[in-house]
Amino acid sequence: MADFTLPIVNIAPFIEGTPEGKASVAREFAEAFETVGFAVITGHGVPEPLTSGLYGAATGFFEAPLDTKMTYSPPEAAKSRGYLPMGMESVAKTLKGETPPDLCEALVFGMPHHEGQEGHNANYYPEKPADFAGLVKEYTGAILELNAVLMRLSALALDLPEDYFDPMYADPSLTLRFVNYPDQDEDPLPGQLRYGEHHDYGALTILRQDSAPGGLEVMDLEGNWHEAKVIPDSFVINVGDLLSRWTNDRWRSTLHRVSNPPRTLTGTTRRLSMVAFTGPAGDTEVTALPSCVSEAAPAKYEPVAAGEYIMSKIRASHDLDSK
Repeated sequence: MADFTLPIVNIAPFIEGTPEGKASVAREFAEAFETVGFAVITGHGVPEPLTSGLYGAATGFFEAPLDTKMTYSPPEAAKSRGYLPMGMESVAKTLKGETPPDLCEALVFGMPHHEGQEGHNANYYPEKPADFAGLVKEYTGAILELNAVLMRLSALALDLPEDYFDPMYADPSLTLRFVNYPDQDEDPLPGQLRYGEHHDYGALTILRQDSAPGGLEVMDLEGNWHEAKVIPDSFVINVGDLLSRWTNDRWRSTLHRVSNPPRTLTGTTRRLSMVAFTGPAGDTEVTALPSCVSEAAPAKYEPVAAGEYIMSKIRASHDLDSK
């Protein structure tokens, strides 16, 4: 596999707020998303002790016996929250139809302040570790703050006023997923991966990954797969289908996957990722941004409601036995 590095963008100058710093970071952001659809951000302001503490808590949860984890599995009708065991999901179904289930398990949380509201499922907080719920809520708050910064940065990068997205993100959507990729004791089925090739569904995805073998791979314009190298204290950010549609394909929603570790390795290859899928309020009408259409580049897509669009993709990736 050829050497490949995702664009690295230090967003600290944008957060510090000087006009020159904001403009410089916006140019880097725009180039990354127009050419690759991915970027690695540093200088993001999310405290490392919070991130590492939550990582440790999630690791502890996945080490529990299956019957313990299943007590946090939601009813059939509410799969978007709680524990999702191995075999529940095949994300490549959204592209290829029937594919083998992904070799992972997940623990999923929605926005804590949405719990109990109409149309929102309750979260399933593990009792152990004891501070899990508090860490999830604190981390969610930190990621929401980061996402607000990223959307203001996105506005400048798209030649819009910095506060353009603020009304759509007054009550944003966010789904936090902890994805555990266990050691593979048996050979995968043909075409089976830790997480199949796919596009993300929403606006921006904010990923914290570890360095275990068998990780994120990104497809380039020539159709080649490249490993996304892990940069300490960083987040991988990528454009989802909704944001690509919003920009009239000016920004790329890039195909990516999580590969299997080499079978020749000894020792553990277990991997844990913490992923935040973000988007505007569910009732936001997503239509081509004014800076992304012209006589030469008319709007390609009909308007869609953000929440309905994302849920249609999620439904397609679940219910593996349904026909």
